Amino acid sequence: MWLGIGQYDQYYLSVLVVLGTMSAAAFLLWLCQRSRWVPFLRTFRGIAQNFLTVINVIFALNLAFLANDTWNARDRALDAVFQEGGNLRTILDLAEHLPDAERTEIDQAVQRYGDLVVDTEWPLLARRLSSPQTDDALDALVSRIARPDVATHAGTSVQALMLQQTVQVRNSRELRIALSRTHVNPLKWLGMAFLGFLTMISIAMVHVEQPRAELLAVLLFATAAAPTAAIILVHGNPFQHPMAISSQPILDAITAGSPAQGIDLLHPETDR
Repeated sequence: MWLGIGQYDQYYLSVLVVLGTMSAAAFLLWLCQRSRWVPFLRTFRGIAQNFLTVINVIFALNLAFLANDTWNARDRALDAVFQEGGNLRTILDLAEHLPDAERTEIDQAVQRYGDLVVDTEWPLLARRLSSPQTDDALDALVSRIARPDVATHAGTSVQALMLQQTVQVRNSRELRIALSRTHVNPLKWLGMAFLGFLTMISIAMVHVEQPRAELLAVLLFATAAAPTAAIILVHGNPFQHPMAISSQPILDAITAGSPAQGIDLLHPETDR
């Protein structure tokens, strides 16, 4: 996939957005003020200011929608991580009612899954990848809980509840993996770039007979739009820096440490 540059590819894309916006602004200013087509372009004078407002609003709305998608994705990923950790903890609590041998096997299965999530899969999420070993560990956990001896010693209702918690673990995992892969939608950003370029064209044409005003207006728009889009890109993947979500809730669930609530998820240095 063309976006698979690496863990910090959002920074490269952000730089590309800023440089592309500034280059487009410089090209438009050259075209309207220094090229041989200046006399022809000035024949389009008289474009109403209302025309510029319409395009600006469309561009702003699309940028706002992208920003909203980004923050919503992060909130959903945060909820999924807490949910996954809580479900693992519930499985361990329910397993306490089993005999030592069965409880130990389930504890080990949960521990193996959690260790693989924290140590192996979490770094991969920043690159929009997942771990096949984690898939296998989760399948092994489901198979272990579904064995008849669990129902025999804990009852069918407890086994059903444990299986339900395991299914929710799988759903939460699939959700965080999916959210890590929706970081950049090429069609959305190409559409945004097209609208931004149209907005700059409209600004240039509204001020086509006023070179100094045209220069200031185009540069102001480019200076405002490019960093805003870059910030949205930088925060596009909730598992990438600088605001990467921590795996601490899952780590807490598989250890005897404190519960996940209250942990600061904004500091990935707490990850294992």
